[in-house]
Amino acid sequence: MTAREIAGTVGITERAVQRILDDLEEGGYITRHRDGRQNHYEIHPDLPMRHPAQRGMAIRDLLELLAMPDP
Repeated sequence: MTAREIAGTVGITERAVQRILDDLEEGGYITRHRDGRQNHYEIHPDLPMRHPAQRGMAIRDLLELLAMPDP
């Protein structure tokens, strides 16, 4: 997905998406790879969630939850 597509899906601005991606990269949750004019992102799913309410859960747990089909 592009930042524009993410923004449209989530209902935020493209700039807000870019700030979130920058924050995730700074935190080590993603790695940005440049391919010409495009960026590709690698997610590091084994890192722990950083909010205290999700203590003990890894990014992988959230991604698996989001990938579940609707009932």
